[in-house]
Amino acid sequence: MTRRTEITTPDALPQEARSEFSLRPRRLAHFVGQAKVKRGLEISIEAARARGEPLDHILFHGPPGLGKTTLATLLAREMSAGITTTSGPVLEKPADLVGALTNLQRGDILFIDEIHRLRPVIEEFLYPAMEDFRVEVRLSEGPRAQSVTMSVEPFTLVGATTRFGLLTAPMRARFGITERLDFYPPEELATIIARSADLLEIESTPEGARELAERARGTPRVANRLLKRVRDFAQVRADGVLNEGVVGRALELLGVDEHGLDTMDARILEAVAVRFAGGPVGLNSLAVALGEDPGTIEEVYEPFLIQKGLVMRGPRGRVATARAYEILGLPAPAPAGEKTGDPELPGLFR
Repeated sequence: MTRRTEITTPDALPQEARSEFSLRPRRLAHFVGQAKVKRGLEISIEAARARGEPLDHILFHGPPGLGKTTLATLLAREMSAGITTTSGPVLEKPADLVGALTNLQRGDILFIDEIHRLRPVIEEFLYPAMEDFRVEVRLSEGPRAQSVTMSVEPFTLVGATTRFGLLTAPMRARFGITERLDFYPPEELATIIARSADLLEIESTPEGARELAERARGTPRVANRLLKRVRDFAQVRADGVLNEGVVGRALELLGVDEHGLDTMDARILEAVAVRFAGGPVGLNSLAVALGEDPGTIEEVYEPFLIQKGLVMRGPRGRVATARAYEILGLPAPAPAGEKTGDPELPGLFR
């Protein structure tokens, strides 16, 4: 992954784990954005606490970097419960989950990130734990294999996924609450940036926060990452204040333009608009043309380009919009059926 891709990727980077945690809100009331999701969770929390029961199992889905992990942590805090965190790729066999499940106290939360990547054997192991709060542990293998049933305390499974469609139907059906997180509008991102700037003791102006928010790809994780890089620029090349001009110059140096597009975004748009004549173009063909992994294009870049109205995705592939041509400074192709100035063909070809 190149440095510029790291700047704008919505995925979590290992070196940011500690600093990202320090910027997370401590209470659900302080969580900015996702108003509909937040209201639903507040009602569920109040009802569960009044009944003295754990929360129902919850599934968060949507693009990366929007706060799924943060919400899971806040749920545990609001319920005065513990939280155990793991992820789909690291759970290879049921034994990897036995310890976590049997150590949970009543009402605790088990958070599984990238839950769509669970192996089928892990899913089947989880079903009785989610429904009946019991697990079956195999003591041996083979035709005479024995198993023992163990009870677990009632708990809440919180799953997070960026690929909702890859979850199996039986797994989706076992979540009582399913919430989608959407990209943030600039005004909400500006509020998050201002709060983060205060926590990091960075002097910023409302105009600077807004300019940064406009280029943060609708994603709080990207906004906070850009904030730190702009802080460095302001400290070395300016007076330390994050105003609109400083933010603009810093992000230009980082390769993030006024639309929030980075170098790879521009390459994708140019490939669809120019190399493939506006599309439609399939994902694999686009990936080969760019020398990039298809999954990275689909999961990291496309959601933002679609949200910005620059690319449309249909059954036949990706198509560049008129706005994409405008940003690239290219003339948009004539609509189908319009005359293009070519001479008319006689007879059968007219």
